Amino acid sequence: MRTSGPDAMQPARRRQGFLPFACLSAAFLAAALLPGAAVADGVTPSEARRLRDEVKDMFYHAFDGYMQHAFPLDELRPLSCQGEDSLGGYALTLIDSLDTLALLGDKDRFDAAVEWVGKNVRFDINKTVSVFETNIRILGGLLSAHLIASDYATGMKIQSYDDQLLHLAVDLAQRLLPAFDTPTGIPFGSVNLLYGVDENESKITSTAGGGTLTLEFGVLSRLTNNSVYEQVTKNSVRGIWARRSKLDLVGAHINVFTGEWTQKDAGIGTSIDSFYEYLLKAYLLFGDEEYLYIFQEAYKAAMHYLHHDPWYVEVNMNSGATVWPLFNSLQAFWPGLQVLAGDVDPAIRTHAAFLSVWKKYGFTPEGFNLATSTVQNGQRSYPLRPELIESTYWLFKATRDHRYLDAGRDILASLQYSAKCPCGYCHISDVESHQQDDHMESFFLAETVKYLWLLFDLAAGPDNIVENGPYKYIFSTEGHLLPATPQIALLDEHCLYAGAFCNGSAGHGYGTSDSSSNHQNANSVPFDDSRTPSGQYLSSILSTTRGYIKGVCPGLTHAQKLGISYSAEEDNFMDQNSESRGNSDESHVIKSSVQAQSSSVILISHPASSQTEELATSRSEYNANMVATTDSVRADTAGASSRVYPEDLPEDTGSVSEQRENNNEEIASQDHQPKEDS
Repeated sequence: MRTSGPDAMQPARRRQGFLPFACLSAAFLAAALLPGAAVADGVTPSEARRLRDEVKDMFYHAFDGYMQHAFPLDELRPLSCQGEDSLGGYALTLIDSLDTLALLGDKDRFDAAVEWVGKNVRFDINKTVSVFETNIRILGGLLSAHLIASDYATGMKIQSYDDQLLHLAVDLAQRLLPAFDTPTGIPFGSVNLLYGVDENESKITSTAGGGTLTLEFGVLSRLTNNSVYEQVTKNSVRGIWARRSKLDLVGAHINVFTGEWTQKDAGIGTSIDSFYEYLLKAYLLFGDEEYLYIFQEAYKAAMHYLHHDPWYVEVNMNSGATVWPLFNSLQAFWPGLQVLAGDVDPAIRTHAAFLSVWKKYGFTPEGFNLATSTVQNGQRSYPLRPELIESTYWLFKATRDHRYLDAGRDILASLQYSAKCPCGYCHISDVESHQQDDHMESFFLAETVKYLWLLFDLAAGPDNIVENGPYKYIFSTEGHLLPATPQIALLDEHCLYAGAFCNGSAGHGYGTSDSSSNHQNANSVPFDDSRTPSGQYLSSILSTTRGYIKGVCPGLTHAQKLGISYSAEEDNFMDQNSESRGNSDESHVIKSSVQAQSSSVILISHPASSQTEELATSRSEYNANMVATTDSVRADTAGASSRVYPEDLPEDTGSVSEQRENNNEEIASQDHQPKEDS
């Protein structure tokens, strides 16, 4: 789970000044990547089963502590064995834990928890809540549990269940919608569940806050046939991406009314992280190639400007100058995302570097200064975060390298030895002293324990719905299970066939007119102009983007295809600095290979490290090449419409390619304005 961090900034420094940083990287990698050290004491299958059971006991120690001492309050205080309301006062930890109970196969407790939530949780309360946190924890938890409880194929179907959780999810989403009523389409950070957005609400929100809504709202749209949820979140992503710099970087905080960046530090950690995550995962779950295109550009820029192999730093989004040589614990999700994108080699190196910090302190601090190789002042805590464990799970799944089981065993030992307390597991307030803090956030049960259990279960011989169930699953940023069921993943599948006419006028399209209206292309979901002051602007974007994925108007730049442009402020900045940059634009031309494979989803090579370039060159099966600059993308995305899910990660990999329709295929123009039925 991603949260915002401190806004404090260090004085700007140029990249070439970090000699200690380079030495630190070399020292950590030498220790972490030595083959002998990696497998000297490997975890056996029998030990993996024992560790899996230990993690299960860990879950129930914390879950039972919550139910006995905190329920129905939001979260447990595990030292004092009391409860506290931290989000909205609606049994947050129980809702966040529902799909973990199902994953563990605990049908009795899952049934009882679903029944209680359906009967007792209500959202018509006078509480101002975080849109981001409420979405990923509550809305995601409700949707995941609903999809499990309503389906016989999961083995957890509840006979008496009558969509109670789905009704709650709809009610909650409706109460979050007023936050999107902004000129940019980017939502306010907070909303009152009873009265909407307060007139004094801050207009500043984080990039992650505006870009980490697409999965939950998109699933809800597809379950309810109400496109407004999916569309407002797509408009938010577009609103953020339209304001990227010419380096294809985004800042950390933005004004939702003016679109002005109020913090221009670009990075992969605090306040930005899950923006990248949801771009890729929205494509994987929904098949909407607009998200894939944006992810490809954003990922290339991140690897070019933020990557100091194996670390990542924060830079000025306009100039690329390093301003913050810091590893923060939220960055640890990145290797796992790279596995989903198929870029495994840099993921291995970065994970090894991040794990070395854990081994040094027993936990990862919120901030670790790369220049001084010390814990950053004011960021000494470890609040039971799951990100490093999440990446460990994905890397083991992709490589079957036992070093990741060893890493999981070390992480488990740290938690058991230093974080376990009378009624649950405690935050660590200082990673050097291991002092405990009386708090346990709900994501410990939703994510941290879940990924640890999945890691060891996979090694022991998987027996769970993720690995052996009827569907492929995408994990939300809160670790919630979102299945690629036909209703969710194949809504627009008919639009991917050559000759399909998905955006035609009345009487045309796929199937009958009724069917056509219910199965529209994700790029043309109607939007109600009356819902936001930006309706006219957003409608123009929708008109511009229709059909572009099929290769319409190949001479246009990607920005023109999306109907977006750079701000005058950024143009002036770039003009003033064009001479100092020299030929950097030319050097930033990147040759990438993008391909859906059975072992990964997308394979992206980047110029950040010579090793990766050599790896990409050596793989002759890459049959889809893309040449991109910071201003344009001209691509033949071979096989892009044939999605491969993260569950398809065997030890031996093979390539899959598809013939795409002719990029010069002419699509009939659209001359009507889409509108949402009230």
